[in-house]
Amino acid sequence: MRTSKLFTKTSKNTPADEVSRNAQLLIRAGYVYKEMAGVYAYLPLGLRVIENIKKIVREEMNAVDGQELIMTNLQDKATWEKTDRWDERNVDVWFKTALQDGTELGLAWSHEEPILKMTQQYVSSYRDLPMSMYQFQVKMRNELRAKSGVMRGREFIMKDMYSLHASQEDCDEYYERVKQAYVKIFDRLGLGNDTFVTFASGGAFTKFSHEFQTICEAGEDWLYVDRGQGIGVNEEVLEDAVSELGLDREKLEKVRSAEVGNIFNFGNTKAEEMGVTYKSEANEDVPAYLASYGVGVNRVMGVIVEKFADDKGIVWPEAVAPFRASLIGIGEGITAADELYAGREESLLYDDRDVRPGEKFADAELMGMPYRVVISDKSLAAGGAELTVRATGESKIVAIEEIVGALDI
Repeated sequence: MRTSKLFTKTSKNTPADEVSRNAQLLIRAGYVYKEMAGVYAYLPLGLRVIENIKKIVREEMNAVDGQELIMTNLQDKATWEKTDRWDERNVDVWFKTALQDGTELGLAWSHEEPILKMTQQYVSSYRDLPMSMYQFQVKMRNELRAKSGVMRGREFIMKDMYSLHASQEDCDEYYERVKQAYVKIFDRLGLGNDTFVTFASGGAFTKFSHEFQTICEAGEDWLYVDRGQGIGVNEEVLEDAVSELGLDREKLEKVRSAEVGNIFNFGNTKAEEMGVTYKSEANEDVPAYLASYGVGVNRVMGVIVEKFADDKGIVWPEAVAPFRASLIGIGEGITAADELYAGREESLLYDDRDVRPGEKFADAELMGMPYRVVISDKSLAAGGAELTVRATGESKIVAIEEIVGALDI
């Protein structure tokens, strides 16, 4: 893509109404537009990052036999009343609306109940199980706090997957498969070294559910990590977890963290509440076993910005960057830059604007592509193009004909 064709522009000024670093940088670099507190539009560059995150998540969900669908955002009140989660005393984040005839509806904040309702049409026998369905969907939550940029929004993209099983044993086994798939996801996103399988409150059969928490100073949770075992404990369950899991309290390191994913095993409780059954092998009507698995796509994006950004701007990991490299041509190097760019529009962000080189350099650092390629009179005299790694600032001269191989584009 040519920078001159982007309808967005970078800004030197930090948004006065934005306190989070991730949103400040994403707005300044032209990735997102703030509509209101906790509500952001994703612009062309931002959407490319979102889609790259989704691609990784999608591949790992497909690898554990997930089938992608998309459910409705408008929710039936009666569906949620069966589990008493329409009541705002139990779920306090509902956005609710009404049809013109007065019928009350909810705007989706989750989909456990609707997925169970839907499967009644397709699951009649134990032979139909297990099954696993996932989606990427905009969720709506009336969050009291919306001061963490894209890390905590009132409107956000979530990957939520739901699996149904004929037995607790099968559900538990699949739950572990997805847990390992999540480990792969965060490794591929560049967050693996600082992301921990975390014990938190809310388990259906034990005291705990599982979160995936990433060490992040901008996070809202306190996490106690055992790096040797690669696990964490949310502060809210610390003493119970230390006791039940046999952890050495002295080895736990207290850190700030942000939740980037969670998995939850409901057992057959929710299906019992909703009356969702299937015919067992003994031809009895029995409730299905359900587990759910979430990844906050926008939150992952914000955590990546918070963790890797420096004083010059965003630093994207290669797996999620909107482009492989920023390309800048100067003087006699413009012709060579034009030739390098031709046919590589999906890999290179080519700054072809008629502005000073210093402005191009500053914008390249603010936007945060993994590499910067500068072709100038000086670089040509030195033997080619200057290739700079954004994360480290290391630069070297690479022959023009070797740039494609060096960038793997």
